[in-house]
Amino acid sequence: MAEDNAPKRRLGRGLDALLGGRSHEAPAAVPVAVAQPVPVAETSSQPATLLPVDQIRRNPFQPRSEFDEESLNELARSIGLHGVLQPVLVRMTEKGYQLIAGERRWLAAQRAGLKEIPCRVMDLADREVSEAAMEENLKRKDLNVLEKAQAFQDYVDRFACTIEELGKRLSMDRSTVSNMLRLLELPEPVRRLLHEEKITGGHAKAMLPLEEADQLAICERIQAESLSVRKTEQAVRAIMRGEVVDTIPIESAKKQKAAPERTSHVDSLEQQLRDVLGLKVQIKLKTAESGQVIIDFGSNSDFDRITRLMRKAA
Repeated sequence: MAEDNAPKRRLGRGLDALLGGRSHEAPAAVPVAVAQPVPVAETSSQPATLLPVDQIRRNPFQPRSEFDEESLNELARSIGLHGVLQPVLVRMTEKGYQLIAGERRWLAAQRAGLKEIPCRVMDLADREVSEAAMEENLKRKDLNVLEKAQAFQDYVDRFACTIEELGKRLSMDRSTVSNMLRLLELPEPVRRLLHEEKITGGHAKAMLPLEEADQLAICERIQAESLSVRKTEQAVRAIMRGEVVDTIPIESAKKQKAAPERTSHVDSLEQQLRDVLGLKVQIKLKTAESGQVIIDFGSNSDFDRITRLMRKAA
């Protein structure tokens, strides 16, 4: 669906600020029982709408790819006892009703045996639907960090915005968004460990500057020695200084043959390039005055964005 001319909203104020004033129906707490459905509670303006659950399609912009089975079953039992206490948000498309927010409630309602579910029908464009889905999910503790990162990347690619613009839309610092996106650069074995929660997002962010072999070695240490994020950061800095880092305490690790010293200024420049481009960037020093700047891109749109920014800077 084409985007309308509505003013831009920031997600930091929540779904109410994002969606306020654009619904076809009034927000309401709607009890719906399974055994004997009760009428949808009315508000001071209009009631929510009961829609058949099988006529609603999932949100294509949904950041979550997995839902915890136990949690869904628990919610289904609650809905069976108390009904759906908060309407889900949907919009009308050419193919019918499409979820905006509330997919867990929609799935649990089906498990509870409901044929209909209370809905608020909104009039939103694709970009606003994507933002609403992120707002509902990004603050959840059970949402995997890789799902958050992929949601950010999908938004940047789909709506051709910069990292800074996305940060403003989310009321988040640009560097936070950039670091989250960089998690997608991790090799598949590391991403799998992160997904399985054998390492944390903090561990993963700490090892981003390393080559793949060193990342895998650090992952082994994290699991074998229960390294904290702080100890992992120390290990990463030691590796980048060219020190031998294994099970020997980091503080006493012996230095290998000295490579060109990497200064905090070089680290800062590398991070600035990553923030601007939203891609993996490496500055590799050969001598004190020479080296390489390596920019990784994963699609034609990435490459177009790089060349566009370079032409603009020129």
